[in-house]
Amino acid sequence: MKALHNTFKELLRYPSAIFGLSIIVLLLAISIYAVVSIPYKEAVRLWRGGEGIWEQYPRNAPPAWTNLFKSQKVPETMFLSSADGSAEKVVYPGENDVNTIVMTYTFDYQFDTFPDDMSLFFKAKYNDKQPFLSISWLPPAGEAIRVADFGSGNTKTYPFSQDTKLERRLAGLSPEQGLFVADPKAGLTSPVRGTYKVRVSATTFEPDSDVDAEFVLYGKVYGIAGTDHLRRDLKVALLWGTPVALAFGLVAALGTTLLTMAIAAIATWFGGWVDAIVQRITAVNMVLPFLPILMMIGLFYSKSIVVILGAVILLSIFTGSILTYRSIFLQVKETPYIEAARAYGAGSWRIIFSYLTPRIVPMLIPNLVAAIPGFVFLEAALAFLGLGDPTLPTWGKIINDANANGALYQGFYYWVLEPAALLVLTGLAFAMLGFSLDRIFNPRLRGL
Repeated sequence: MKALHNTFKELLRYPSAIFGLSIIVLLLAISIYAVVSIPYKEAVRLWRGGEGIWEQYPRNAPPAWTNLFKSQKVPETMFLSSADGSAEKVVYPGENDVNTIVMTYTFDYQFDTFPDDMSLFFKAKYNDKQPFLSISWLPPAGEAIRVADFGSGNTKTYPFSQDTKLERRLAGLSPEQGLFVADPKAGLTSPVRGTYKVRVSATTFEPDSDVDAEFVLYGKVYGIAGTDHLRRDLKVALLWGTPVALAFGLVAALGTTLLTMAIAAIATWFGGWVDAIVQRITAVNMVLPFLPILMMIGLFYSKSIVVILGAVILLSIFTGSILTYRSIFLQVKETPYIEAARAYGAGSWRIIFSYLTPRIVPMLIPNLVAAIPGFVFLEAALAFLGLGDPTLPTWGKIINDANANGALYQGFYYWVLEPAALLVLTGLAFAMLGFSLDRIFNPRLRGL
């Protein structure tokens, strides 16, 4: 513990190590938040999508913070629901089981352009008689505009832009434009800023009937991460991509480093045919094409991240590192304290794991930390090539979807830059920490 404490104190002397540790702690915090706030099954369900999951979200919407860099402030996506209390809901009892439910959706519109669309999503509870709905639009100034009247089933969606009758009443302007101008008959002008209200009056004809509705204003930007071509919130994949990337990189680096060290130590100590077999396997493995083998496994066997991780570790054990460790172990094997251990009767396995391997820990730790970003980028590269686990939302999968749907050609730069920035930040953090550890454990580098 004292050695660990001294190492940590020494590490804090390097600004690069402090920066790297800060980023790694932040990534770990994001990972914990992602796993706790969005359980694995829920994350998979959300990312796979399906009917109704992302219907109420805008398509290909950049993050809301991009408004800070625009000369014209574009509308943000808004959600108002009578079910969660973000919209006012009042029930007026009547005679003969006829009740009136009035839902009012109030929002402040302070943007320079028009929204993409608006929709109301109704959920009604009744037995035989459908509720009757009446929708009105109340602008900041002027008279209320009757929007639509219709009966509702258990579920119903009313998209404003698809109402041709409303469009005719707005002098030919589309509803998402005509409802925001002062006078539709005067033609298209800038949207009027102010407080708008959407009022829904629902008449029910049974004692236990009820109606709730959610009003969605589809803006041109949404949330902290934006959305993709399937309306999915990219925040889900960005959050869950963090624990996947860190776990893949850490397990691969740890498994590869420890197994390589152990096999090199065993081969060096026993020598003879054991060492010869390890050398032959290493020679063969070093000429095998690493990425094509992983691609074949993904295409013909399984794309499961566990299978790919196992293949990565197996293919990364017998590399040039095993030769480096072997050369060090050959020198340590001849040192006096190893001879002393053999003299007092220490067994081969005790000597290997208690005397040989501890001597290369100063070299092992920096290499292990520095290897993590390489495996993180490998997982992202496999997902980008379409060989990632199909059930997991990851950074590489976001970039794969963006590339397949022409994100850069259509100007959706956020779709690529967000996961790419996280990958670069992760690689930079571990690289800076690894370099600092190398300077601590390698005395020849301390003056650099």
